[in-house]
Amino acid sequence: MTAQRNVSPSIDPVKLDRLAEVAVKIGLRLQPGQDLLLTAPSVALPLVRRIAEHAYRAGAGIVTPFLSDEEITLARYRYGHNESFDRAAGWLYEGMAKAFAANTARLAIVGDNPMLLSGEDPAKVARASKANSIAYQPALEKIVNFDTNWNIIAYPSPSWARQVFPDVPEDVAIAKLADAIFAASRVDQDGAVAAWEKHNAVLRERTDWLNGQRFHALKYSGPGTDLTIGLADGHEWEGGASTAKNGITCNANIPTEEVFTTPHCRRVSGHVVSSKPLSYQGTLIDNIAVRFEEGRIVEAKASRGEEVLKKVLDTDEGAARLGEVALVPHSSPISKSGLLFFNTLFDENAASHIALGQCYSKCFVGGDKLTPQQIAAQGGNKSLIHIDWMIGSAETDIDGIHADGRRVPVFRKGEWA
Repeated sequence: MTAQRNVSPSIDPVKLDRLAEVAVKIGLRLQPGQDLLLTAPSVALPLVRRIAEHAYRAGAGIVTPFLSDEEITLARYRYGHNESFDRAAGWLYEGMAKAFAANTARLAIVGDNPMLLSGEDPAKVARASKANSIAYQPALEKIVNFDTNWNIIAYPSPSWARQVFPDVPEDVAIAKLADAIFAASRVDQDGAVAAWEKHNAVLRERTDWLNGQRFHALKYSGPGTDLTIGLADGHEWEGGASTAKNGITCNANIPTEEVFTTPHCRRVSGHVVSSKPLSYQGTLIDNIAVRFEEGRIVEAKASRGEEVLKKVLDTDEGAARLGEVALVPHSSPISKSGLLFFNTLFDENAASHIALGQCYSKCFVGGDKLTPQQIAAQGGNKSLIHIDWMIGSAETDIDGIHADGRRVPVFRKGEWA
């Protein structure tokens, strides 16, 4: 291993190196000769360097990193001209789309301060976000359609650590967040690659069972929740490792505890409340309560961040419909940690959840061969957004409903039945 440059003394360098190795060998399963495009906050440079090392050892072609910086982001909001908030670097995303089309693997490291923009003008944040979402479409389509192998992991940045652990000194907060990330990512002990192979096998058993059942709908009941989610025609459950269109089997999310599929965007009815806050672009949206009719949210409330939630639902026609439904047991390691990470990559793995917006085409039988029109006809949703929020708890019961009305217990008291 190369010298431990610029690694915070609060972060275990051995576990950080293991995380890099797992990202390359399990997350991406990077192939010899394959290029890698990597995005990360500048503070995560120690992890970026390790990933580059493991990638080149695995035979990578070219590793190209793109770094973002919190101070530069804030400078835009404080000094940028008003018109600039309706613009985004479309040329960059077109280049990324070109790279993914040419079989470049994609790795994203998350770690920015989740509340970075909480003090900025919400209208500017919304405009910049929308412009970016539109510009990002060509690249995002390659990701949501799973054209190439991709992976997301996390780095314990100081600003993120201070949000999760506000009551301790910064070095202690970083150490605690690092330990939580390493444990959730299964790199806190030797044999991390083998541990992931085993975990993938367990998730595969779950998806095989669900795919064998071919449920027509899922029925959720719990405090504040009476919800029926129809499942898309020809839906397929995924979880853990899955195979991209380029033939490479990868783990897109590290950590992951979920099995997920595509709901039917026109067959959702009833009401549901969130079980954990949603951190979205610097706003904490808490106690979400929505009501669905014919697949669409017709009523939405939140005790905090309601205005932002309503703006999100107005993004486009598909933003108020569901694009994903995911099952996570209440006893998952991230749930047991008792932490709110303010980051969807982690928080979505603490509880069963649903996602507003864009569906994943890979969650259809033969999804790689379906046209966008066929996906829409089978109930798949289209939108500029994809936002997960948690609805599961220790009191959630879920039944699978067959087309003939037969019910099969799937979850009882938040656990697999």
